[in-house]
Amino acid sequence: MPSYTAYTMETAPPQSRPVLQQLQEAFGLIPNIAATMAGSPVLINGFMSLFQRVHTSSLTEPQIQAVLLTNAVANASEWPVAFHTALALKQDVHRADIDAIRHGALPADAGLAALSTLARTLIEKRGRLAESDQQRFLEAGFSIEQILEVIAVVAASTITNYTSSVTQPSLEAQFEAFAWHAPVP
Repeated sequence: MPSYTAYTMETAPPQSRPVLQQLQEAFGLIPNIAATMAGSPVLINGFMSLFQRVHTSSLTEPQIQAVLLTNAVANASEWPVAFHTALALKQDVHRADIDAIRHGALPADAGLAALSTLARTLIEKRGRLAESDQQRFLEAGFSIEQILEVIAVVAASTITNYTSSVTQPSLEAQFEAFAWHAPVP
């Protein structure tokens, strides 16, 4: 299996360094997943651009974290599950809702359940939502625009999920308490 470099500010390609700097400022560290992404300025800059837009959508941060966590579980991507568990807790998502998502179930919170269902359905059906899938989401109090925003969140998290599955970055010490392992099929 190929070995992927975890870049630092000093070793990353120059075009990747501004993103690493932004992440360092935002999280107080360069997440290991970003350190591996930095090997491709195209990947890390595309990732950052989309994620910045996702976090300015009409969805709240707890809602975004629920979608990101759902996506990581649906894609069986271990590093992002731990990372988004920590961020969801920081955004005051109830631990029981987080645990439900981590186990492939729906959260008790109706809004988070609708978001989680839509995200998982998008992944499982490869974007081919039935009219009934969309209608259920709208009936939960969301808008057509928010269906499109969830698509953006799924797209952004797919970058992280796939990069994690390919590069298998190590889990930072502060996220080890949230380690998760994909179920064996």
